[in-house]
Amino acid sequence: MKKVLASIGIGNATVDTVLPTDTVRPGETVDADVHITGGNVQQDVGTIRFELETRYRTDEGYQEVDIDRFTLTEGLTIEPDQEETRSVSIAIPYATPVTIGGVDVWIETELDIDLAVDPEDKDYLDVQPTPRLQAVFDAMEALGFSLRTAECEADPYGRYAGSHRFIQEFEFRANDGQFRDTLDEVELIAHPGSDELELFVEIDRRGGLLSELAETDERKARMTIRSTDSKTVREDVAALIEKHA
Repeated sequence: MKKVLASIGIGNATVDTVLPTDTVRPGETVDADVHITGGNVQQDVGTIRFELETRYRTDEGYQEVDIDRFTLTEGLTIEPDQEETRSVSIAIPYATPVTIGGVDVWIETELDIDLAVDPEDKDYLDVQPTPRLQAVFDAMEALGFSLRTAECEADPYGRYAGSHRFIQEFEFRANDGQFRDTLDEVELIAHPGSDELELFVEIDRRGGLLSELAETDERKARMTIRSTDSKTVREDVAALIEKHA
């Protein structure tokens, strides 16, 4: 009877991934411990699966997506009430979105147990910007812009996302400074990497109804940022916006 109950998740083994910190940055590797505790019966664990996930907005609603996934293939037999710990290194890809503006990112750990409901564990992460992206945020604030939204959205045609199906768009409003009277907003899509950050920029100028309907008030540009110096990045971003404003 215990085996039957375990097969539907009652008295099953449990899993808990313990991270040294929930604050991470894209490009980092986090060492974690995976604690497995046996249930009421002996169970064979085939693999331990890890999925780094987020959700993005589509025309039909929100959809969850794997940013990355991998497995530990070392199988084990877990006895009733037995405790086992496995160490794992989890790489945070550069494509991982920043968790601001309601964006969630989490690691889901799952035990693969035959003929049973797979035990799961979900750990939410606080994903901070890379140093170059933080320099961009600082530059926008210094130029009088405030962050309005930072949402993950579908990129069905792969214009920006490459191998992924979504992008994270940061929308800034011009509330102060030199661009307050000329621009409505600036939208940014960032592609961080190990040595540089590629930035796609859409600049919305203030215009009349006809220009907005015809979308002639929008300008698109892109730039590559290699410096993490806030003054250098601010000057480069200001020059790009001025050119297309």
